[in-house]
Amino acid sequence: MVMTDGVLFAFFNHQGSDRGGTEFKSTNWWMAMASRDAGRGRLTLTGMLSLDALTATPQGYRLLFQAGEEYQGQPIVDRQHPHDFLMQAAAVWRVPVGDSTGVTIAGAPVGEPALGPVAFMHRPSAAENPSAPLAHHTLDSTHVAMGVVTAGIDHGPWAFESSLFNGREPDDNRWDLMDPGPLDSWSARVWFKPTSEWQFQASYGFLTKPEAAEPGDVKRTTASAAWFRRRPSGFTAASVAFGRNVKQDGTFNAFLLEATDKRGSWSTFGRVDVVQVETGLLLTGVAGLDEPPSTVTALTGGVVRDFARWGRFDWAAGIDATLNLVPDQLRSAYGDHPLSFMVFLRVRSPESHMGRMWNMVMSQPMR
Repeated sequence: MVMTDGVLFAFFNHQGSDRGGTEFKSTNWWMAMASRDAGRGRLTLTGMLSLDALTATPQGYRLLFQAGEEYQGQPIVDRQHPHDFLMQAAAVWRVPVGDSTGVTIAGAPVGEPALGPVAFMHRPSAAENPSAPLAHHTLDSTHVAMGVVTAGIDHGPWAFESSLFNGREPDDNRWDLMDPGPLDSWSARVWFKPTSEWQFQASYGFLTKPEAAEPGDVKRTTASAAWFRRRPSGFTAASVAFGRNVKQDGTFNAFLLEATDKRGSWSTFGRVDVVQVETGLLLTGVAGLDEPPSTVTALTGGVVRDFARWGRFDWAAGIDATLNLVPDQLRSAYGDHPLSFMVFLRVRSPESHMGRMWNMVMSQPMR
């Protein structure tokens, strides 16, 4: 079995307030999976590539209140960092043990450990939203880890898995194939999938010095629930997630609620981000300052219209708007409620006979 999937967003991006700006950028990713029987089990190879470093620049695209990774030795602030060219290269081997149980071993020079919900690029609830959530660095930022080994066991609707991985974020050379380092971090995750439409997860991870610009380790806890229902003319998907990062300079929580509804050629989507951010980092650009966190709320809504299918590629145009609710500590820099918006073109690759590669994690590929 071989399948591919991919998407490109090209957008006019306006982020409000003096801390924002206006730009034309693009984000994109392409995924492939090949699977076949191997011995007593099934071997699956997965890969994922992105040209973000070219189309979104090495510094990434503007996104108010977002922070994470670094560029030229400085923390990236009010921007979403681009993905590396090589986002995943993994091998997964699952061996059945009886009719309803299986053992899985997975390894990747670049891949995702057993930590957090399905990454936002693979969530159908985020399929039409061109930007990453503000909660990305509290929920699923480890989806591009530079070295991962995972073992797991599944039985019926339950699955348990644990990983050893390199906890550091990628450096700002987005074109090298990997940034090797020790497998000095670990995680554990449990899944419960009672039906084909529902999935729940809870996970915990210890990340060793993940951010080059921030001191100390991070203890991360996440929990999420996701629902996905297909229809002949579309789908409806929703996700809710909570994450907590315990850092040297404090504890930072995040709550995420997002949904997408596609009916024929029209789609609507929304997202609620409530995130505790590093006050000092946003105001000064310096990480690790001992200041109380600030809680930012971002409310996003958008609509997308499919207008053409050329060469089996789906073309669509969309618009979204985000209203940011700013706490007192940050109003001097951002204002009371800056408004941002994106106008975008979305191109999606041909759909395989098995559908899109949605709701997929590295250690549990589609079967």
